[in-house]
Amino acid sequence: MPTDQAASWDRLSAEYQEAAQLPTDVAVYGPDIPTEADLRLLGDVKGKRILDLGCGAAQAAISFAKAGATAIGVDFSAEQLARGRALCEREEVRVELRQGDLADLAFLRADSIDGAFAANAFDYVEDLSRVFRQVHRVLKVGAPLAFSVMHPFWAISAGMRAGRSPSYFDRSPVVEHHGGTELTVFPRTFSDLYTALMRASYRVDAFIEPEPVPHAPRSLAWDPAMASMPLTLVVRARKEGS
Repeated sequence: MPTDQAASWDRLSAEYQEAAQLPTDVAVYGPDIPTEADLRLLGDVKGKRILDLGCGAAQAAISFAKAGATAIGVDFSAEQLARGRALCEREEVRVELRQGDLADLAFLRADSIDGAFAANAFDYVEDLSRVFRQVHRVLKVGAPLAFSVMHPFWAISAGMRAGRSPSYFDRSPVVEHHGGTELTVFPRTFSDLYTALMRASYRVDAFIEPEPVPHAPRSLAWDPAMASMPLTLVVRARKEGS
């Protein structure tokens, strides 16, 4: 049975934010890899409406606002959003922050968003196809959805090291234990992601397996195995149709 993800993130928020130390001047897809400033998957966001899904404490959304965007963040954790509001105040930027499921986007008009971003949030979503459909509704035609998830090969490797199934095709939910707190991760294959996007009427134009940034200081999330196997998969898909 999946855990209560919102409650778990409420409990983990302080620990996670302390460990992650995410910047507020650039959107990060994952630890130790190129950022949005390098990949440019959303392009120039100045004057655009950008949606940050699973925004956490809103660091990426703040970076979009600093770049001149109208930034909107959605997260299911009240504690993460509270930290985000405090961070917005500290950084003196305005970001619209909403608590709710990542597919609950009824507050946004259809065809009103110029770009959507999600960093490592979709791993914790059970019905990802529903999220893709709702994001498709609010995006303008041709607008990008840029997101990162745990690389499927890394999921296998991590699972084997933890004594779980080594099968690439095992899509059973995985419960992660962080002290006394549990989070449920939903493994997916490349085909799962691509098919879900195509069925929701997106055109996938980037599948990126970023290598670690060479000669850069390593984050607390660094694992030596990341030097030979990608931790993160980055995808860009564009809305097609109406």
